[in-house]
Amino acid sequence: MGHLNLPASKRNPRQWKLLDIITAIFFGLVLLFFLLVFTPLGDSMAASGRQALLLSTSDPRQRHRLVSLVELGHHHKPIEACPANSVDHMPCEDPRRNSQLSREMNLYRERHCPLPDEMPLCLIPPPPGYKIPVQWPESLHKIWHSNMPHNKIADRKGHQGWMKKQGPHFIFPGGGTMFPDGAAPYIEKLGQYIPLTGGTLRTALDMGCGVASFGGSLLSEGILALSFAPRDSHKAQIQFALERGIPAFVLMLGTRRLPFPAFAFDFIHCSRCLIPFTAYNATYFIEVDRLLRPGGYLVISGPPVQWPKQDKEWADLQAVARALCYELIAVDGNTVIWKKPDGDLCLPNQNEFGLESCDESNDPSNAWYFKLRRCVTSTSSVNGEYPVGIIPKWPDRLTRAPSRALVMKNGIDLFRADTRRWTRRVAYYKNTLNLKLGSPAVRNVMDMNAFFGGFAAALVSDPVWVMNVVPARKPLTLGVIYDRGLIGVYHDWCEPFSTYPRTYDFIHVAGIESLIKLPGSSKSRCNLVDLMVEMDRMLRPEGTVVIRDSPEAIDKVARIAYAVRWKATINYKEPESHGREKILVATKTFWKLTSSH
Repeated sequence: MGHLNLPASKRNPRQWKLLDIITAIFFGLVLLFFLLVFTPLGDSMAASGRQALLLSTSDPRQRHRLVSLVELGHHHKPIEACPANSVDHMPCEDPRRNSQLSREMNLYRERHCPLPDEMPLCLIPPPPGYKIPVQWPESLHKIWHSNMPHNKIADRKGHQGWMKKQGPHFIFPGGGTMFPDGAAPYIEKLGQYIPLTGGTLRTALDMGCGVASFGGSLLSEGILALSFAPRDSHKAQIQFALERGIPAFVLMLGTRRLPFPAFAFDFIHCSRCLIPFTAYNATYFIEVDRLLRPGGYLVISGPPVQWPKQDKEWADLQAVARALCYELIAVDGNTVIWKKPDGDLCLPNQNEFGLESCDESNDPSNAWYFKLRRCVTSTSSVNGEYPVGIIPKWPDRLTRAPSRALVMKNGIDLFRADTRRWTRRVAYYKNTLNLKLGSPAVRNVMDMNAFFGGFAAALVSDPVWVMNVVPARKPLTLGVIYDRGLIGVYHDWCEPFSTYPRTYDFIHVAGIESLIKLPGSSKSRCNLVDLMVEMDRMLRPEGTVVIRDSPEAIDKVARIAYAVRWKATINYKEPESHGREKILVATKTFWKLTSSH
């Protein structure tokens, strides 16, 4: 029996509706399939899904999944950008997080790191209008305003010669609170009392440094000053210092030892740094003493030195220095200069601060998350000849094997072999790999696994400075680096570093996998993805990364390099070197946030 063909108007409305729904769903699914597979909409939707996965910190499992995909090379898009308000983000110095902590001994201004699972896995973008930084040495005097458009210091401190805005630049006249007419006349005054020329003094620490004009001015004297200040109300002072090409580091003297070895600095300087040296039974003065090389100089300018209404604080400061047998060299206006004794401190049995020598169980160079001790480091607790005047002058000390190298078995032989090895390697980097080392494009350099500082020593004739990082779980060789006349810090690379984004032109690491593994074990404490995202945070756009490791490790690194938007090539090692190493050379691409962010 044939079907009765009814006019459309006579069909059952219920049947008509059901057929339409089924047909619409079918064609809708087909259309969606084609849209997702063959059009940019699919990419866009997938990206938004990845973004949700990426920025989610509520479910660590999602984060772990993303890390695994990136490590295996199965994440076929670059890691997403962080939000626009994160351009200056430092994970361990986050004011929103740290403001909840105690104010006692400035605990809340020290570094406090979130756990990896608490951090979004994303790439820090540059600010709008960011430009490739002004090159050294011009950068010492001017930088692009758009790279860090923070006017607060210029507005508050411009009358003291710190910095001021001029057209598209910030310019730096070289002044400071205690030397508004510029650091040069102030340094000239200090030179009347301290041997600032001739190579006797090489390593310096400038505490509470502002925009580091003092440290910048010392460079012309052959003195390498590491300047530090906390992240505080003077927004971005360390960021300005690093943009200028001056060695600097975000740091606070609070409840812990500063991350340097004992007897590291030939010269320590405080210009209105406002550190309460005599508080807490002189704990902060004792920490400065731990860091100052025997025979070295301590300079304090500003309060409380002959300062109105601070007679007691000034008297206490002098009393502590006397208790430690410091020689008073001069009091010139509001500046005091002391010289630390060469030999063992002459701590009397009785002094008003109750100062005592540390016992033998205390390693004075152990300084990673190490609580401050209220005891004085004796010179005999560190083996070797390192007092100012006995240690060779600069530049001879750079290549002379220091006795502190004996922290390692056969340390002197290891030191000499390491020096030769890095001379060969750096020549290969420049001549065969054609890296930009030695050119004006590279000023701020980091060696993430420095050992004896051989890489930095091989760059000594280049217009660079190197932050030598000694991993905190490896042998404590940082004292050797300072004895050579170089600078650096301890750090654990399973945590973010205490610097602003975009502060290094060139990052070098030999043995990257060793930074994340337990010593003597194949087990990882953290992962390469987080480490390379952190390296990307520190690196300037168009900056260079050089990573040396086994072929297997380099293959992993290459997969992750794609995900962090680096352009990478894999190269053979120099022919004179033994082992199986390969060398990955990568450039950070200069990408910007899209309007969708």
